[in-house]
Amino acid sequence: MIKPLISIEYCPRCGWMLRSAYMAQELLTTFSEQLKGVTLLPSEVSGTFQISLNDKIIFDRKEAGRFPEIKELKKLVRDHIDPEMNLGHTDR
Repeated sequence: MIKPLISIEYCPRCGWMLRSAYMAQELLTTFSEQLKGVTLLPSEVSGTFQISLNDKIIFDRKEAGRFPEIKELKKLVRDHIDPEMNLGHTDR
């Protein structure tokens, strides 16, 4: 089975690189054995913050009108890659 790859496209002019790196760290820690990796992609379009799993957008800041909470993001990723996985306190 090919492990999925997550990409986080963010607006560097908006100062969202650290937020992107934090989310990447959390995802890599939680899904260390399930993911191929997390790629950070600086966007050329202002205001962009999209998270994709194998090139399919699973969260778009503009569409949602907000950033994802880390618990929400972990659940989104889990639901796509391993729905049976227990996320411990994140599931409560």
